[in-house]
Amino acid sequence: MTGKNSTIPKPTASELEILGVLWRTGPATVRQVWTELETVKPAGYTTVLKLMQIMAEKGLLIRDEENRAHIYRPALEQAETQGRIVNDLLERVFAGSASALVMRALSLKPASKKEIAEIRRMLDEAEGGPR
Repeated sequence: MTGKNSTIPKPTASELEILGVLWRTGPATVRQVWTELETVKPAGYTTVLKLMQIMAEKGLLIRDEENRAHIYRPALEQAETQGRIVNDLLERVFAGSASALVMRALSLKPASKKEIAEIRRMLDEAEGGPR
């Protein structure tokens, strides 16, 4: 990856929780994100506020300051963030071996029939087979 997006740091676990809310709901205020997080894991409002401010400073979130209540949105799409994290994991933990990563993932959590069909389709594409 090159360009501005490559300078955005990888999110921490807490930052990923906030990003997850924003990817599901779309742009939101701190209060909206906090309310959504409260249904899963208790967190103080000021903690969420501070984390989102830090995320904006780091470039993980974009803050729209036009209204009294600032609106936040992710700087990167979910797929791009996932790709960056998986690529880092692939290189650091699996020595660049995609097959080792996939085999480990499948040994930990079996895939559904639908997921297996999608994996087969992707393998066929990778081999230049039927689409």
